[in-house]
Amino acid sequence: MDSYELNKIAGAVLFSGVCLVALNITAGLIFSPEKPEQPGYVIAVAGAPETPKAGEAPAAEQPIATLLATASAERGEAAARKCASCHTFDKGGANKVGPNLWGVVGRARASHAGFNYSGAMTAKGGEWSIEELNAFIASPKSAVPGTTMAFAGVPKGSERADIIAYLNKQSDAPVPLPSTTGAASPGQPPTEPAAQPAQPQPGNAGAQPNAPPEAAPPRQ
Repeated sequence: MDSYELNKIAGAVLFSGVCLVALNITAGLIFSPEKPEQPGYVIAVAGAPETPKAGEAPAAEQPIATLLATASAERGEAAARKCASCHTFDKGGANKVGPNLWGVVGRARASHAGFNYSGAMTAKGGEWSIEELNAFIASPKSAVPGTTMAFAGVPKGSERADIIAYLNKQSDAPVPLPSTTGAASPGQPPTEPAAQPAQPQPGNAGAQPNAPPEAAPPRQ
């Protein structure tokens, strides 16, 4: 093969390389990706509490009594399924990783027969009132430091209210819960009864209904 043929082959290779570089530069200009302000993706989770933006104060959570006024035991039963791997809810149910929860609302803490409670739970004492249950379900390790319960908690207040309504229903003597009847709306004072009209006192010189009008004085 003479030098002329070698030059043609080298020229063809060089031309192909130049074309590839030009195509790469052109494609980069056309399909230039936009860099996000923050790396990663935002995944919306249904039912997750909204995180306040920078500089905003977190929204004040409603009291558990207010949330219980509109709570649903049916929704609570569905929400409590996440606890079924460690607890039973029926009367006479067996203890599992956690104790049976029949009649837990109002029950003395660490008192269910046959379950070996942690030292922290036993030392806590008291009873499972609505407020105590709400705090424990929200964050077990914050409510009872040293507890062996590994559950992270339920951050959403309305979901905790539903679970408490369901737990209260699982009892021989459910505790009365707040209802929507007579409950004041958040931020509004309770409605006061309408004032009754004052009754005339004996001897009052006020005008009586149906009394005949007094005669006009004669003209002078």
